[in-house]
Amino acid sequence: MDIEFIAAGAAIPARTALARVVFEGEVQAGAVAQAVAASRFTGAKGQTLDILAPQGTDAARLVLVGAGKKDAFGALGAEHAAASAYAAVKASGLETLRIEGIEGAGLAAHAALGVRLASYRFDKYRTKEPADKKPSIVKTLVVTDAADDALGAFADMAALANAVSFTRDLVSEPPNVLFPAEFARRVKALESLGLEIEILGEAEMKALGMGSLLAVGQGSIRESQLVVIRWNGAADKSAQPVAFVGKGVCFDTGGISLKPADGMEDMKWDMGGAGAVAGLMHVLAGRKAKVNAVGVLGLVENMPDGNSYRPGDVLTSMSGQTIEVVNTDAEGRLVLADALWYCNDRFKPRFMVDLATLTGAIIISLGNDLAGCFSNDDALAEDLLAAARAEEEGLWRMPMPDAYNKQIDSMIADMKNTGGRPGGSITAALFLKRFVGDTPWAHLDIASTAWKKPSAVPTSPDGATGYGIRLLNRLVRDRYEG
Repeated sequence: MDIEFIAAGAAIPARTALARVVFEGEVQAGAVAQAVAASRFTGAKGQTLDILAPQGTDAARLVLVGAGKKDAFGALGAEHAAASAYAAVKASGLETLRIEGIEGAGLAAHAALGVRLASYRFDKYRTKEPADKKPSIVKTLVVTDAADDALGAFADMAALANAVSFTRDLVSEPPNVLFPAEFARRVKALESLGLEIEILGEAEMKALGMGSLLAVGQGSIRESQLVVIRWNGAADKSAQPVAFVGKGVCFDTGGISLKPADGMEDMKWDMGGAGAVAGLMHVLAGRKAKVNAVGVLGLVENMPDGNSYRPGDVLTSMSGQTIEVVNTDAEGRLVLADALWYCNDRFKPRFMVDLATLTGAIIISLGNDLAGCFSNDDALAEDLLAAARAEEEGLWRMPMPDAYNKQIDSMIADMKNTGGRPGGSITAALFLKRFVGDTPWAHLDIASTAWKKPSAVPTSPDGATGYGIRLLNRLVRDRYEG
C-alpha cells in the first residue's frame, strides 16, 4: 500500500474514493445531510455510510466513517477509522482512497498505520482468483495540515507495520513451506536490518544438553532449530539486555498423543509465539530502538513416527531437571523449558517474556479476545498490562498458586509435562516457572489471540494477527529505552 500525506487543497485524482471521518453529533450539510437523515448513521465508532459523491467534488464516491465521540478520539481511534474506511472501499474497483477529517500530524500518521495494517492480505497461493474479488485500492492519501510532520511520525509506525506483516506471513504459511529450517532462514534474512542472527542445529543443541526441546522434534524428518536474534541499540553495548522467547512448533500433530483430525490444519499457527518474537525484533531494529534486546526461538515439528518421543519417556532438560512425558501434545512447554534456560544462562537478561500458543485451556478461560499473562514479578506484569491497554491488545493476568504445583509432580522424575485438565493454563505456566530461576519473567499464553477468524478488529483481517508485537514494542519503548 502506497501512503502519502497531502494538504486539504490537493487535487483529487481520478478513480478516488473519498472517506470523511465523522464524529457523533457532527452536523453535515447539503446532500450529505440528506443522506445521513435517510439512514441510521450517527457517527458512532465503526459505522460507515456509502453515498453518492455530492456535486462539487471530483471523488467517484463518498464514504462517511463514524469515529465516536470527538473528545475520546485518539491514536487507536484514528487507526480504526482509517481501517474501516479502507474496508468499505477496498473492493470498489477504485484505486485511490483519500481520508479527510483527522486533525494533527500524529493522528494522521496513525490513520496511515491503520490502513497499512488493514490492507494486509496473504494471497500468494491464490492462482485463479477473479480480478473483481481482489482489493483494488493501491494508494491512500491522508489529508493533514502538517504533511512533513506526519511523514516523520509515520517512520516508526511503518517499521511496526512491516514487522506485523512479516509475522503474519510467517504464521499464515502452510507447514510444508514453513518448517523449522525455512523459518530460521527467513529470520536470518533480517540481518539486513542490523540484527545479529545465530542458528543452532540439533548437533549444537545436543551438545548443550537440550534433551527437552530435541525430544519434541525427534519424530520429524525436519531438523529442529534454535534461533538467537540480537539487537544492540543501547549506547552501552554491554548493558544487560531484555529478552523474549518464542514457542515455534511449525506444525503440531500432537505426536503419539495424536490430535483429532477436525481442525488439525490450524496447527500451522502453533509457531505464533516465535513469529511474534521475530516480529518484535524486526520492529526494534527497524526503528533503531535504543535498547539491547535478545530473541530466542525454539523451532520444531511435533510429528508421529517410529522415532517419536512417547508418553512414559523421561527427558533430561538443559537445566538438568528431569521431565516425565505423560502427553506428547503438551510439547510447547518442553520446547520453552530449554529455550528459557538457555536464554537466561547465556544472556543474564533484565527480564524474560515468553510468548506461546500454549494451551487450549486459555481459550476456555478467557475467550478469543484476551491472552493470559502469568508472571513471577508484579512490576513486570503491571508494565505488560499497561502496554496492552495502551495498544488495545487484550491481556489478563492469571494466578499461579503454588498449591497447583502438586499437579505436575511426578512419581519417577522431577516433574511431569502436564497436570491434566483442571487449571491447565496455570499448571503449564508453573511448569515454565521452574526454568527461569530468579529472573523477572512473564509468560503470555496467546493461543486465544494469535489467529482470529472471524476478526472483529478493523486493523486485523481474518487470520494471523501478529498479536504481541505492539504491546511488547510499547513496553520496550516506554520502560526500557534510554
